[in-house]
Amino acid sequence: MKLRTKVMIAFLIMTLMPVLLFWLVFQVTTKYQMRTIRETYGLPDDYQLRYLDIYSPVTILGQVSEQSYTDISRVAKKDPEKFLDRSYLDGLNYALSSKASSIVVTFNGKVTYNSSGYELDEIKELVPQSTVISNLGNAGVYKAQKYQCLIRAVEYVTPEGEGTVYILTSMNEVIPELRNFIIEIIIIIIEILIFTAVILYFWINISFVKPVSKLKLATKNIKEGNLDFKIDTGAKDEMGDLCRGFEAMRVQLKESKEERERYDKEEKELIRNISHDLKTPLTSIKGYIEGLIDGVASTDEKRMKYYHTIKNKAEDMDRLIEQLTLFSRLDNNRIPYEFRRINVIKYFNDCISEIKMDLEAQGITLNYKTNCTEDMEVMADPIQLKRVINNLISNSVKYKSNERPCVIGISVFDEGDYLHIEESDNGKGIAEKDLSRIFDRFYRTDESRTSPQSGSGIGLAIVKKIIEDHNGRIWVESIENQGTTFHINLLRYKEGEQLTLPDNQRKSKKRK
Repeated sequence: MKLRTKVMIAFLIMTLMPVLLFWLVFQVTTKYQMRTIRETYGLPDDYQLRYLDIYSPVTILGQVSEQSYTDISRVAKKDPEKFLDRSYLDGLNYALSSKASSIVVTFNGKVTYNSSGYELDEIKELVPQSTVISNLGNAGVYKAQKYQCLIRAVEYVTPEGEGTVYILTSMNEVIPELRNFIIEIIIIIIEILIFTAVILYFWINISFVKPVSKLKLATKNIKEGNLDFKIDTGAKDEMGDLCRGFEAMRVQLKESKEERERYDKEEKELIRNISHDLKTPLTSIKGYIEGLIDGVASTDEKRMKYYHTIKNKAEDMDRLIEQLTLFSRLDNNRIPYEFRRINVIKYFNDCISEIKMDLEAQGITLNYKTNCTEDMEVMADPIQLKRVINNLISNSVKYKSNERPCVIGISVFDEGDYLHIEESDNGKGIAEKDLSRIFDRFYRTDESRTSPQSGSGIGLAIVKKIIEDHNGRIWVESIENQGTTFHINLLRYKEGEQLTLPDNQRKSKKRK
């Protein structure tokens, strides 16, 4: 659910729900109270109380005494002398007392009967000041500081004189249900508001507060350097999207942290390797120079041997430094590749001829075969591709078996859309546990760590980087004590294909 929808729902809960609940409860309560009022005060069943009666109960008060008023009016016309009969008036007063009403009877200007509880002086003040209410006929309402009542008057005439019967219905005592009803409505309104507030609280808490609390806790963990936690991203709204984005950021930060830690570890390992790899030839060079100074090499032949050894050790150091420099430039995409169309047959014939002579001088056999046609071409940087071949062959030479003559094979195959290159040897092989990491920078197998010709562990990383920059693929197969085979796939050049650099090279040039 979208955040906007939740806000709209919260608004509806805050506005419409109280109105709807109040209307529903008001309807039920009103019907109940109206029925109670009718039953308590003997109102006709067909009399429908109006909502206005709740605020202005005069009409209800009139209905309370309506039947008595009708009966008294009928007696006043047919038998007015009854109003001079005290027993009749007592019976009439008893009937009215159950309806919070009383009567006052006057005859020839004098009060002859009074059940209202008011003093005669008060009655004289009360009756004349009543005002007539048109919708109740001969009735009036008197309101003063002390008196609040509904007054209905019936005049009668006898041979001896004339008089008036007043029906007084107390506004302070009648219809207590109306007051209760108003109190109940106020209580219901408060309860509805509290109920709505509770629902709104839980809704806002679930939709907004909890996700924000999760993000707050997450930021605190990140601030403290703790990235080993997970943010629940179940909600399908903007808050859920925010949590998912934060979780993705956390994962990325954790991966970056782990990558940095791994890089730092590899860098320390590299420094140790370089120290070892540089110290070994330096120690040899120092020893041979001291031998020359001390005159150990007493013959020209022996001195020449020392000179060649010093030269070879210096070249080893130079190659190591060059390799480190190259890898640094490759890692930062600073190698200026020169891609061009290369004829496969011609290129590999020249490359193999040059390499074969050096290997044969070391007693190593190099076998070369191809099934490519004369016109097959690939898009590559010839210098960097030659570096790949040289690194793979150097790796095979470095880890050749001492139990059998070293044989290295280079095979080039036309596989349709791509050129497939295989470099194989019959050397020591690579342990299965090391195969997945053999191309990682600075990684060295256990065998290479103990080898007297151990390197820095970046040769194969350079090979992989160069092949990937050619939009190619490289992988390895190996069996311990039997040999290793490296496989390379390069895309075949197609007529009309543009000479383009890899993405990382284009970005590098733009930065320059």
